[in-house]
Amino acid sequence: MTQHASPPRDNTDKVPTTGQPPAWRGLLARADVRTLSLLGVLAALVLIGGITKPDEFLDTRNLQLVLTQASVIGVVTVGMTFVITSGGIDLSVGAIVALSSVWATTVATQDYGFAGILFTAVIVGLGCGLVNGLLIAYGGMVPFIATLAMLASARGLALQITDGKTQIVAVSSILDLGERDAYVLGVPPLVIVFAIVTIIGWLILNRTTFGRRTVAVGGNAEAARLAGIDVRRQRLYLYLLSGLCCGIAAFLLIILSGSGQNTNGNLYELDAIAAAIIGGTLLSGGRGTITGSVLGVLIFTTITNIFALNNLQSDVQQIAKGAIIVAAVLVQRRTARST
Repeated sequence: MTQHASPPRDNTDKVPTTGQPPAWRGLLARADVRTLSLLGVLAALVLIGGITKPDEFLDTRNLQLVLTQASVIGVVTVGMTFVITSGGIDLSVGAIVALSSVWATTVATQDYGFAGILFTAVIVGLGCGLVNGLLIAYGGMVPFIATLAMLASARGLALQITDGKTQIVAVSSILDLGERDAYVLGVPPLVIVFAIVTIIGWLILNRTTFGRRTVAVGGNAEAARLAGIDVRRQRLYLYLLSGLCCGIAAFLLIILSGSGQNTNGNLYELDAIAAAIIGGTLLSGGRGTITGSVLGVLIFTTITNIFALNNLQSDVQQIAKGAIIVAAVLVQRRTARST
C-alpha cells in the first residue's frame, strides 16, 4: 500500500517569539525609572539636610512640619495633575485657595462652627471650579485665559472680603486639629487627609473609566470625541475636581494657620504645576502620575525646609527650583522623542 505523507504540522505557536516586547512593559519600565529617580533625588535631599543640619533637620518635629506643609500644596497638586493630564492648565488654584479660606473664616461663617467652615471652603472651591469649567468646556475659552481671569477675580474678591486684614479663627474644634494632641500615632491630621486624597486620586486616575477618559482627552481630544467621550463634560468635571481640591486645601490651611488671609495660596499655581511636571505629568497632556506629583511636592517642600534651616536666601531657593523644572522638562522632551 502506498502511504501518503501527512502534511507538515504548523508549530509556529510553539516557537518562542523574538519580536518587540509589549508596549505596556516599556511604559512600566519608564515609569519605574522616573519614580526611582525622584526617590533618589528625595533621598539625596534628606542626606544633604542630615549632613548640614543633623540635629534640626532629622528632628521628629521638623519632619512632621515638612509633611504638614507638603499636605496643603499636595492636595492642590493632585487636582492640578488631573487638569494637566487632560491637556489643560489651571492658573487660579492659589487664588481659589485664598478666596475659599477667607470666605470660610468670616464671622458669619464661624457661627456655624466646624461644619460651616468646612462646607463653605469646599463649596467656594467647587463654585470657582464650576465657573472655570463652564468657561473652558462650553464657553470655548482657552484654559490659560479663563483661569487667569479667575485668578484676578478671586484675588480681588478675597481682598474685598478681608479688607486686607487677617481673619482669626475662633472655633476651638478647628484650632485643636493643629495641636500635637490631635496627631494619630505621631502623624498630623493634615498629613492623613493628604494621604487619603492621594490614594483616591491615584485610584481614580489609574483604575476608573474617568481616569482613562482624562488621559484620552489629553492625548487626542478629537479622537476621544470620535470614540464617544463627551469631551466638554469631561473637562467640566476636571475643573470641578480641581476646585474641590482647592477647597480642601483651603480648609487644611485654615487649620495650619488658624486664620484666613487674602494672601493665602500665593504662587500655589506655580508650585503645583512644577511638582506635577517634575513628577512626570506631560504638560501637553496625555500622561499623568499621581505618585510622581506627590514626590515632586515632597522634593520642593524639602528644599524649602533645608534652605530655611541653613538661613539661605529665598532667591537662591527660587533659582534652585527653576533649575529643577528646566531639567525635568528637558528629560520629558528626551523621553518623548524616544517613544
